[in-house]
Amino acid sequence: MQNERNRRGNVLKQENFVIVCRQLIEKPEATQRELAVGGGLSLGLVNATIKECLAEGYLLKKDRQELVLTEKGQAYLELFRVKNAVILTAGFGIRCVPLTYETPKGLLEVYGKPMIERQIEQLLEKGINDIVLVVGYKKEMFDYLIDKFGVKLVYNREYGVKNTLTSLYYVAEYLDSTYLLEADNWIENNVFHLYEAYNWHTVVYMQGPTHELCAMASATDKIESMFFSGEDDWAIIGPAYFSPAFSKKLKVFLIDYYNRPGTENFYWEQIMVDHIDELPMYLNRQTGNVHEFENLEELRMFDPTYINASNNQVMEAIAEACCVPEEEISDIFPIKAGVINNSFRFSIKQDSYVCRIPRNKADKMLEPQKEKAIYKAIQHLGISDEIVSLDTGSGVKITRYFGNARITDPFDDRELELCMKQIRIAHESGVTIPDTHDIDEIIEYYIESADTLNAIRFSDIRETREKYQQLLDIRRKLGVPHILYHGDYNHSNVMITQDGEVKILDWEYGGMGDPLIDVAMYAIFAGFNRERVDYSLRLYLKKEPLIQERIRLYLNIALSGLLWAMWSQYNQAIDQEFGDYPLRMYRYMKDYYLLTIENYQKLIEMEVSQ
Repeated sequence: MQNERNRRGNVLKQENFVIVCRQLIEKPEATQRELAVGGGLSLGLVNATIKECLAEGYLLKKDRQELVLTEKGQAYLELFRVKNAVILTAGFGIRCVPLTYETPKGLLEVYGKPMIERQIEQLLEKGINDIVLVVGYKKEMFDYLIDKFGVKLVYNREYGVKNTLTSLYYVAEYLDSTYLLEADNWIENNVFHLYEAYNWHTVVYMQGPTHELCAMASATDKIESMFFSGEDDWAIIGPAYFSPAFSKKLKVFLIDYYNRPGTENFYWEQIMVDHIDELPMYLNRQTGNVHEFENLEELRMFDPTYINASNNQVMEAIAEACCVPEEEISDIFPIKAGVINNSFRFSIKQDSYVCRIPRNKADKMLEPQKEKAIYKAIQHLGISDEIVSLDTGSGVKITRYFGNARITDPFDDRELELCMKQIRIAHESGVTIPDTHDIDEIIEYYIESADTLNAIRFSDIRETREKYQQLLDIRRKLGVPHILYHGDYNHSNVMITQDGEVKILDWEYGGMGDPLIDVAMYAIFAGFNRERVDYSLRLYLKKEPLIQERIRLYLNIALSGLLWAMWSQYNQAIDQEFGDYPLRMYRYMKDYYLLTIENYQKLIEMEVSQ
């Protein structure tokens, strides 16, 4: 085991006592030299500590100079007993895609054992039996650990929109004399003990640049400052220990930070960064012992079984589709985490690709066969990405990667004009597909499904459904066209390549209907106000709109807002969280319903006057 204190120097006598005596409990036959090595203390300091403990009656010598802890010593040592452990495991683990699409990062195996299981076993081995897991993403997959190890689970319902500070807030009541762990660490040699004398956090030396949180410490290893993105520095990685006094202060800060706006993306360590003088913490150097895996490549380097046998369906699908062994799939990097799809970039030899994974394969709106038909039908237009493979069963799609491409900026007038021009090409192409996508049917489906799950949180949904029916009646009277549309025309689905070409991605929600659905979708996803909405319509039409065209756009914004509000209500009930997204979509429904009615009445008045 590596030195956990690195000769801190001016340590308290009680700390030396705890370090020496807990080792005597763990390894009664240890020599004084072994006690020194195991505790990270000098041999002289160990000898002096033993002498003081003998004088205080904490230790006594038996036959052959064997040291034994007395009842008095045991009673004093109990003041430093570790009460429990908390393991944070709520997050998605975005940098370890595609493995984490199927398995939470903490449950990924290293040499045949899930990382979280190894840490739980190490805690239990040292007598730490009260273990709490903060779960979120795929929380059900952790249930077996209750039966296997007797752990407790606490659900962080905000895991999708907030960071580890929130996870720790959810278990603030458990913080006492506590170990805090991250589920996705692999610890080779056990760093835990039944007794701890001071606050510490494990650190790992990172050679070269690193984006990790790093620490600068005094000669006694007391942390003096913390900062992100260091170089040749000690990175804050792995478990920590909190004393009761430390936990008491930390809980006050946790409550304060949790209730502050703008702290959603904070790691819990941000509190230490801001208040290091009030939260004393020491380094526990563990280079080569504590490991954190940022991505699949790092897992492969540590555990060679991942090279060609990741046991991940997405990796297997890519290997099969591209006719290569898994080891040739490299440079994996997440590029999109949307409400509908997750996507990542990868390379095979010199070529780069994008793999898109539907977040919810059971989504009624997903029709991979139809998407494949749309791509085939529009291929000659040159406006879409190039498909390498599209599995019509799972919806997993592989396309060629546009190097140095970027998503469009909806608030840049020129780029907004390009987006409107490009989608108009599809609308005017004359391409048709079997009409399998009915926005009315989908809206009804999600309203009914969310209602069945008692998941609709809008108290006026009954009145809104009546407004929805009014909108459908107006649409019938207007007699809208029936042509191909994209159905998810988000600015993040429109790319500008390094050659200046504009490409429209992800046609899985395409269908036949009013093309102004795409202008409406673009507007609500971008968060446009009415002025920007009207400007978008003028760019799309390349003229001042007729009142009928303005009504159609407002009507489609209202319908689209209702669709995504109900879609998110349903998906929130089955383990996704969307923050204020449902509220924003529902507000588009209600505001643009009023605008539709107002303009439709004007249209009627105009027709009567004529």
